[in-house]
Parts: sequence; C-alpha cells; structure tokens
Amino acid sequence: MQDGPMTTTPPAAAGGSGPAVAGQQSATVLVVEDEPAIATAIAQRLSAEGWRVEVARDGLSGVDAAARLQPDAVVLDVMLPGIDGLEVTRRIQAERPVPILMLTARDDETDMLVGLGVGADDYMTKPFSMRELVARVKALLRRVERAAQVVVTAPADPPIVMGDVTIDRAQRRVHRGGEEVHLTPTEFELLVMLASSPKTVLTRERLLAEVWDWADASGTRTVDSHIKALRRKLGADLIRTVHGVGYAFEPPAG
Repeated sequence: MQDGPMTTTPPAAAGGSGPAVAGQQSATVLVVEDEPAIATAIAQRLSAEGWRVEVARDGLSGVDAAARLQPDAVVLDVMLPGIDGLEVTRRIQAERPVPILMLTARDDETDMLVGLGVGADDYMTKPFSMRELVARVKALLRRVERAAQVVVTAPADPPIVMGDVTIDRAQRRVHRGGEEVHLTPTEFELLVMLASSPKTVLTRERLLAEVWDWADASGTRTVDSHIKALRRKLGADLIRTVHGVGYAFEPPAG
C-alpha cells in the first residue's frame, strides 16, 4: 500500500473514450479513497480519459491535496481513516468551491442527504460501474466549464426576486427573508432552473439533462435527493412535487 499521494498522468494514447469537451483535457481530478484496489482502478480509468489524477489515501491527506492541487473535481469516499468524507467535504468547500462526487458503501438516503447538505454535488453507492463514474465526473466538469464561460462571456442576468426569495445569478447567491442560504453549485443551478419557470412542472428527466448534463434518466434519484436538500435549506413550501412527473417552483406570497 502506498502511503503518500499517487499521481497518474494521462497516457499518450488514452484507452477511454476521451473527454466530451475539449477544455476537459487538462482537468485535474483528486481521488480520496483508502481502499488501494478501488483507488487504483478509479485513477487508471479517469487517467484514460485524459485527465491528471492524484490519489490521497486518508481524509487529512485529501484536504491537503485539494489545497495544493486546486482540482477541477473531487471523487471522495465517505468512510476514510482520520477524518471522514463529510468533514473532508466541509473543509474543502470552506476553502474553495469545487464539485465533489461522493462514494459510499451504504445505500442510505439519510447519508445521501447529509453528504449533499455539507457540499457534495453528486453521490454514488458502491459497487458502481466505472462507466457511470466517468459519465458523472464528465458532467461535473462540463458544468464547471459552462459556468466559467457564462461568467466570462455573458452579461449579468438580473436577480430573480419572488416574495422573500432573491436569487442573484451574477453573484450566485440566494437569500430568503433577508438571510443568505448557502447552496452547492448543483443546488444553485437546480433552483435557478426551477425558478426561471415558476409554476411550470419540469420533469426529472429534463432537470437531469439541463442541470446534470446527463443524456439518460438513470439518475432521477439524484434529482429527488437534491430537491430534498433544497427544501431543507429553503423551506418545504417553495418546490411542489407532481407525483410521477417532476417538480415546480411555487413563488412565495408577499
């Protein structure tokens, strides 16, 4: 077992399908995983996509590596020696917002909500397919690149103000009742998507395609979990469930 961080550089001829977006070619992904076989398999698969990958074997090493590398995305196991993945997420996000894909051996919705609540953007349960893991990391990187392009090239969108809710798209801040509500990048994009079409029911599949940039409907549970996280932070009255269809933003009164 390797004690220090392991860095994997992209092969000259990648065996994978290659990055979906040209700008992803130079992306750096940090993998924080204490099981050597899983860590190595993930690192090799992500490296085959053309990304630079570094592996940390415990929570504290992961926090240090994130500060040093400034990665574009993090793949993070929940159960780690030292400090767990939840605390790692808190510390990483306190320093710099970065998309985090959390891995867990427990298929428990409570764990999922806690992970999303502390700043994870997505969640996968072990065992998982490497193909799906790559697809989810690509989606995270595409959203980061898309957000950066919007900041650089697009004029500032006016805030969305409905009742006591203000969504400042330019500064990516949300307030309710005068109090700032801290959302993850994914939560923010999901809220903007819903609030941009108030009272309109948006299907889970559409939300998955627009917010997560997924082409299939395999992640509808992820949508549901993020909706629950939004309700916990903003109140249950803002987002209406239309069973079997999707969700709608309900503007607050006043």
